[in-house]
Amino acid sequence: MAVKKQVALVTGASSGIGEAAALALADEGFEVVGTSRSGTGSAVGVSFVPLDVGDASSVQAAVQQVIERHGRIDVLVNNAGIGSVGAVEERSVAEEERVFDINVFGLIRMTKAVLPHMRAQGGGRIINLSSVLGLIPNPYMASYVASKHAVEGYTESLDHEVREFGVRALIVEPAYTKTSFDANAVPPEVSLPLYAKRRTTFDEVMAVAMQGGDAPEVVADVIVAAATDRKPRLRYTAGATARRISGQRRFVPAGVFDKAIRKLNKLPA
Repeated sequence: MAVKKQVALVTGASSGIGEAAALALADEGFEVVGTSRSGTGSAVGVSFVPLDVGDASSVQAAVQQVIERHGRIDVLVNNAGIGSVGAVEERSVAEEERVFDINVFGLIRMTKAVLPHMRAQGGGRIINLSSVLGLIPNPYMASYVASKHAVEGYTESLDHEVREFGVRALIVEPAYTKTSFDANAVPPEVSLPLYAKRRTTFDEVMAVAMQGGDAPEVVADVIVAAATDRKPRLRYTAGATARRISGQRRFVPAGVFDKAIRKLNKLPA
């Protein structure tokens, strides 16, 4: 009798990290279901269902479709998210709410929809894509940074709640990755002239960082490790830059770290 494959559900799997993760999990032997708004994707060996993580009914329908098709969900990769740029003063509350609705509440909607199934089957892993920006500040990205800090706290707290049911909630922290993140980041609707020079500098710093970033496959390999490690860790940093930044945040004195952030972003001392 053939052993039934474990089932992985990957949100935002039509491109970038999500697509790479879906392909890597399929190569590892998982039955992989990817999601996109259109319900289509180009990842070979991956089936797709439509999903808008900002819509509760869409979330429930997608999860139910996977359960009806495969009978279980063993791994959920919460990858779907949006970026945002601009000074805090330039961005409206509605713009900030949109970032949190996708990056935080979208992740929460998916978790709540999948968790009862994992608990009933006696195990599963919820892998949440955070960022090194969930550990450190970054000017002109405050709402995105705050959303990733929220993901960190939510995931760590959830993990304590669900371990007794055989379920783990885990965090993957990439640094800059060669995706369309910077091009797709949502700019503010209103731009204030007093921030124009600093914003231009930020754009230049970000472009250089993205060009030198890790390939999505680097992050995908770490997601596979989180999904398959016999004794999983709570946090998985993805790539050399992420490991370096994570270490610096823990061990470098606060004042020194603050100066380094300002120097990196070419802000006055």
